Amino acid sequence: MAELSLIDDIRSASRLMVRELGFMDATVAESNYPPSAVHTILEIGIRGPLTSGELGAFLHLEKSSVSRLVRKLVDCGELRETPDESDARSKLLSLTAKGRRTLEALHAFGRQQVRGALAALSDAERRTVREGMMLYARALRQSRIGDEAEAAA
Repeated sequence: MAELSLIDDIRSASRLMVRELGFMDATVAESNYPPSAVHTILEIGIRGPLTSGELGAFLHLEKSSVSRLVRKLVDCGELRETPDESDARSKLLSLTAKGRRTLEALHAFGRQQVRGALAALSDAERRTVREGMMLYARALRQSRIGDEAEAAA
């Protein structure tokens, strides 16, 4: 079992990162959107068209939250819904031209934010940060999946 001070240090660093990345603000990444909308635009932009169900599962959001979020982004002109050719009951969500411009702005903002932070580190420290964050993110995911499997059993 990990020692308590290690756990508390990681929790403290996680909270600081959330604050420094701006996720405590009403809107993030110099956009007019809350974190869930920013993540929606980023993930659809990176992964391509998704159904609302796929989006909800990926972002760990409930169906009603996804429905409201999608409706707002469609109404704002960021997303479009098109019939899913493989399932007539579903619609695929994709970015509009406005959504692609927003995506590029989000990428530019995020890259600049990370670039600024990495500028204070050596090459070895940068590699350590990348590896540590990737390992921690994978471990968090594995823990969540394990917890969900236990709850379902």
